[in-house]
Amino acid sequence: MTASNNQINTNPFYVEVNVVQKNHDLERICGDHFLSKRIYEENRIIVVLSDGMGHGVKAAMLSTLTATMALNLTEEHKDVQRIADIIMNTLPVCSERKMSYSTFTIVDIEIDGSTRILEYDNPQTVILRGSKIIDPDWQTITLVSEKNSGKELRTCTFVPQKEDRIIICSDGVAQSGMGGAKYPFGYGQDNVAKYVQELIGNDKTISGAQLAAKVVNIAVMNDNYHPKDDTSCAVIYFREPRRLLICTGPPYEEHKDTELAGVVRNFDGKKIICGATTGDIVSRELGIPIIDSFEFEDTDLPPVSFMEGIDLVTEGILTLGKVSEILKNYSQKYKLGKGPADQIVRLLLDSDDIHFIIGTRINIAHQDPSLPVELEIRRTVVRRIARLLEDKFLKEVTMNFI
Repeated sequence: MTASNNQINTNPFYVEVNVVQKNHDLERICGDHFLSKRIYEENRIIVVLSDGMGHGVKAAMLSTLTATMALNLTEEHKDVQRIADIIMNTLPVCSERKMSYSTFTIVDIEIDGSTRILEYDNPQTVILRGSKIIDPDWQTITLVSEKNSGKELRTCTFVPQKEDRIIICSDGVAQSGMGGAKYPFGYGQDNVAKYVQELIGNDKTISGAQLAAKVVNIAVMNDNYHPKDDTSCAVIYFREPRRLLICTGPPYEEHKDTELAGVVRNFDGKKIICGATTGDIVSRELGIPIIDSFEFEDTDLPPVSFMEGIDLVTEGILTLGKVSEILKNYSQKYKLGKGPADQIVRLLLDSDDIHFIIGTRINIAHQDPSLPVELEIRRTVVRRIARLLEDKFLKEVTMNFI
């Protein structure tokens, strides 16, 4: 997160990371575990998907332990053989099967450099350039340590280009439909790859979230809508960023009002204005009227307004506070409504490169001694939203206080 007036994104593309998961039909806990982390100091993103043996609580424990170790060891630049040995030596032994077992796929992305993939017993990762599958020259690594001697891992390194995608699946996808008439031996890696190619061919800009959802949905359909295993699909998509501007609060100095309006007018992307005073400033400076609405989609918040050229106009601090809460609690199962905060969250999640402009003027017309506190609350809430967007959703965020 950068607080700067002249932030320039030097990355060659935005890296979208999304995952969709379905539990085994009879389980409330997913036995697959997915983790992602952005390391800002090194301009890296690490993604891990692990599949614990079986399903339920034991599988979840194995996969969580595996994914956590894999992410931490990769962050520390450990050698691939060392990573595999540590994970396999640490996993607890199953009391029933007398063995410990958890698969993993690790993707280590240097955003301005190369990408390395290391996988153990997950279905082979699919890498596409546009809608064409590319072979990154997979290599086999055979472990030589006494305990894990002979176990094999696959690895590859390649330099991603814009419109490349990486698709990672657990066995729940590749083995879906197993035992049925259509796919007696399971859906298989080849069918997964062909299906993904077909989806991209039909929609070249399909998002990572949409692609992952469609892959998981067809796997669930193969199992007659009763998944026989935990089913996960993660998609990494290298593409042009979708940009979003959020303005909240009037500038400290009134002569900056024109500058604020100019930024809003010239911004290349979607635009949100949070706050009545901020909306009035932009409306006045650009000569565009605000049209108020009286439809309350959320009883906790004032309704949205409308301004030509602006995607969303809402109330300020109350709405942003609810945005923060929604982002904090958001998960795959969260259903966004139609209220102002829900609409902002939807735009935030659909964007990649998010710019906040936070005004620092106290509205003296209110003559309220608590307003300095309200100003600080606005700053705190926006910072909290920015941190959630960065850490939880891997968004690019910049902040500009004026």
